[in-house]
Amino acid sequence: MADQDQLPFGKKNYILMLVGVGILILGFTLMSLDSADYGFGTLGLTIGPITVMIGFVVEFFAILSKPE
Repeated sequence: MADQDQLPFGKKNYILMLVGVGILILGFTLMSLDSADYGFGTLGLTIGPITVMIGFVVEFFAILSKPE
């Protein structure tokens, strides 16, 4: 019964999830700020997508890390 009372994630997991969501929002914002036509500038094609991928990696580790 004690296992059912425990939350699936710990405090560290939730903090990592919030950091990941913040990085994702930053990445999508960077892509939208690109001033080149159709978003084909450096922000839209390189920096923004790399930032989004980093955000997804942080989310992946937040979900898979062992709760404390």
